Amino acid sequence: MKAWISTTLVAVVVLAAIPTVQAKPLSRIIAEMGLTPADFEVVNSAADAMLSGATPRVGEESSWVNEATGSKGTIRVRDVRDNCVHLQHFIRPEGSDQTREVRTRRCRDAGGNWILTP
Repeated sequence: MKAWISTTLVAVVVLAAIPTVQAKPLSRIIAEMGLTPADFEVVNSAADAMLSGATPRVGEESSWVNEATGSKGTIRVRDVRDNCVHLQHFIRPEGSDQTREVRTRRCRDAGGNWILTP
């Protein structure tokens, strides 16, 4: 009986750890793209501004530039469904000649706020 409980406990701990190992924290994703925390704040502000009015429409775009670092990009509404907006970010970090693409999703909570969701 004790061995069965120990085995079950180990299995639960291992299964619980799997998503942690597979998921990258947002800070790591940002750093791997070559963005600074200040760049992310500019991106986040641009996305917030896109979502501040009525529900955005597919194809809407907003450009952003961080004058302090030189990073820049564009945010495009890729899809709107189920009270969620799927955004496509085209980002060119300072010093890079290559544009990178990231997709995010924000969903409205009960209070009407747009929350970044997985």
